[in-house]
Amino acid sequence: MDITIDPDSPVAPYEQVRLRIAALAAAGHLAAGTRLPAVRALAGTLGLAANTVARAYRELEAAGLVETRGRHGTVITATAAGVSGRAQRAAADYVTAVRAMGVPSDTALALVKAAWEDH
Repeated sequence: MDITIDPDSPVAPYEQVRLRIAALAAAGHLAAGTRLPAVRALAGTLGLAANTVARAYRELEAAGLVETRGRHGTVITATAAGVSGRAQRAAADYVTAVRAMGVPSDTALALVKAAWEDH
């Protein structure tokens, strides 16, 4: 993930992290479901305190741009990635339907890919 902190910027470091992650998601560089680095790992990479990165993640979550899934980490939401609510609902409906039919996830994804390529 391409994040650089400018120590001379009047923008607080947590805000620089928040803005960059939001921009990367909006530009499609971080797709929906992309797992972000752990707070401590990203803080270490950027030379920031863990609390600084944690604040950026909390603000992104409050804005609905990321979702924290406990041990599974923090991921980019479909909203942040610019996916419409209608597309999100269609995907959820598809998952519900194929699960009810007992279709394994890899097969369900292959079906979507084949349908996408046919249209």
